[in-house]
Amino acid sequence: MKFRRFAAVFTLAATMAAPALAAEWTVGANIGNVPWEFQDAQGKFVGFEIDLVNEVAKRTGNTVKIENIPFNGLFPAVLSGRIQIAISSITITPKRLETLAFAQPYYDSDQSLSVLKASPINKLEDLSGKTVGVDTASTGDIWATENTGKYKIAKISRYEGLAPAMLDLAAGRIDGYISDIPAVEYYIKDKPQYRVAGRIPTGERYSFMFAKTFADAAKVNDALTALKKEGFIAKTHQKWFGSMPPAEGATVKVLDMPK
Repeated sequence: MKFRRFAAVFTLAATMAAPALAAEWTVGANIGNVPWEFQDAQGKFVGFEIDLVNEVAKRTGNTVKIENIPFNGLFPAVLSGRIQIAISSITITPKRLETLAFAQPYYDSDQSLSVLKASPINKLEDLSGKTVGVDTASTGDIWATENTGKYKIAKISRYEGLAPAMLDLAAGRIDGYISDIPAVEYYIKDKPQYRVAGRIPTGERYSFMFAKTFADAAKVNDALTALKKEGFIAKTHQKWFGSMPPAEGATVKVLDMPK
């Protein structure tokens, strides 16, 4: 009896003394979205947002498990609770804010029209009768759909990532590709067969996306504030894009969580 009582007390004391295990975040990412999240030569997940989400997790006492999910699948994955956070250069939009939540933005962007170097397309008006590629459910998809009539676009082909779209562009299966300009510029910097024919001003801002009920939302936002103030996000920008971001941009300036 005394032994059992002692064992119970010892077990309780050991439990109280043991450090609490860090909570794990399952983070969804559209792997292949360079330079935001992709695989290096060793198969490791790397990129601007991989660095950022890992550092935010570290600051908040969490661990991260990255799950490769096509861009269009990130939204239901967050809503269903399959993942806690989604990353993939996700633009904050009023429509998305109706059902989902975002941390403060950390990147400013626009869309772009990329074509082959020898293409006769030099501006948006040259898309008349042409086929354009977009990433499914992306802001490029939304823009192309809304402007099909204006620019007389003949057909929209949808892809699950930049790489297959650019391969189809090279093969002549599409005439142009509309997507986030930083990802395209990073991708084509060593591929002279491509060029950006035009920048499409959309005033987009990217951030982490999560459910409105996500318990760690405030912690994530506070961590981003600290990382901006310390210059971590600016240095990460320099690492992946080769330049320091504008001082008044979302990568440096502390901003409110969007509502």
